[in-house]
Amino acid sequence: MQKKTAFLQLIKYGIVGVSNTLISMIVIYLLLKVAGMKDGPANFIGYIAGLINSFIWNRKWTFRSQTSWFKTFVPFIIVFVVCYALQYGLLMWLNTHSTSYDNYYNHLIGMVFFTIINFFANKYVTFGKGR
Repeated sequence: MQKKTAFLQLIKYGIVGVSNTLISMIVIYLLLKVAGMKDGPANFIGYIAGLINSFIWNRKWTFRSQTSWFKTFVPFIIVFVVCYALQYGLLMWLNTHSTSYDNYYNHLIGMVFFTIINFFANKYVTFGKGR
């Protein structure tokens, strides 16, 4: 039963992740291409937009947390900061070493990396047992 629950959580996390990705990438695209913003600020603002969506849906739907939002929000933010920092480091490395013509694609690579590590961190740290 535990494997079934974990698999269902992964599926739900993926669905929420698709919406986060769409929100984040649309915001990043608009800030980069329309507003002319630099990679760093555009990436950060895009991730914040996805973060808000992610917390709401993953807390209520994916992990069905019964704990107060504050007790899950603080660990959620800490997990986000760590995963974001790792993703951002990868993005900057790719921007320096990639042969990609458009750095926008490096944001997509970073997002896949972020999603994988963020799922496990949220499953076991933010919304794990005892929360």
